[in-house]
Amino acid sequence: MSTPLAGVRVLEMESIGPVPWAGMLLAGMGAEVTRLRRPVAADMGIPRDARFEIQNHGKRTTTADLKTPQGRDAALDLVQDAHILLEGLRPSVMERLGLGPDICRERNPSLVYGRATGWGQSGPLAQTVGHDINYLAATGVLHAIGSADAPPTVPLNLIGDFGAGGMLLVSGVLAALVQARATGKGCVVDAAIVDGALALMAPILGRWQEGQWHDARERNLFDGGAPFYATYATADGKAVAVGAIEPRFYAALIAGLGLDASTLAPQHDQASWPRMRERFAGIFAQHDRAHWCQVFEGTEACVSPVLSLSELAAHPHLRARTSLVDRGGILHPAPAPRFLD
Repeated sequence: MSTPLAGVRVLEMESIGPVPWAGMLLAGMGAEVTRLRRPVAADMGIPRDARFEIQNHGKRTTTADLKTPQGRDAALDLVQDAHILLEGLRPSVMERLGLGPDICRERNPSLVYGRATGWGQSGPLAQTVGHDINYLAATGVLHAIGSADAPPTVPLNLIGDFGAGGMLLVSGVLAALVQARATGKGCVVDAAIVDGALALMAPILGRWQEGQWHDARERNLFDGGAPFYATYATADGKAVAVGAIEPRFYAALIAGLGLDASTLAPQHDQASWPRMRERFAGIFAQHDRAHWCQVFEGTEACVSPVLSLSELAAHPHLRARTSLVDRGGILHPAPAPRFLD
């Protein structure tokens, strides 16, 4: 694969969440990423083995104490040679260290200064501490996830930290890099997880304002309310995922389950969804996951096995694409996206 960011130099200030993940993506696209560590790592309360910090693969690491003049000067030397800087500290911390955007861009006017935070660089909550779950709570995302008869489900931090934060940071700094190369002038990229989360929610917000989305869990097309877009337990304690939205996909699902469509309520009759989901659940529970994979193989029913982490390496599609790479006995995701000549 080609590496479109070859020659792009990225300075990544040690952080957690969106920033190291964004640096990983940029490194996978060919950028030269230098990770600037503190002499003593931040205490997260959970000891980690550096070999398993997959997001740091492919990066050069150097250490500097930014609270000393020597450390600050070392950082500014790296800034002078960088095209992109990534930082994820609370607003004004980099300024207090003498490494804020104004000082850095005096040294390097074309620098793209990427800032990832939860609440953003401005607003009444800008200085408030928080994590992924807090930002999702404040943007309606958390409210929409989970079962109807329980508090919202805590999702993996994929949505906030990486989807809403890291991906927004990557797209922002790359857009700013295009501008900097055209004009010679860099800019500050304010990538706030709350902004990214709301951007991710745009289609749902549109459906809700149109009256096509209920502001309640398990009553909608994509939140587990629809029996044809849900997960079902199988007889062996595993599960399958069903995404049969389009009419012909739904017809394939009904056929595979051994049901007669003429005896069922219309697919989008929401009043019938709870009964239909219970009926589907009873059928799926009669056989193990392998049985259902065999039944639906080659059909358009959009039925997939729900794989555990330990099953990923053996999945034929992931193996065929080399989507996971073994590096010293540790599985890494292959760089993405792929750039084909």
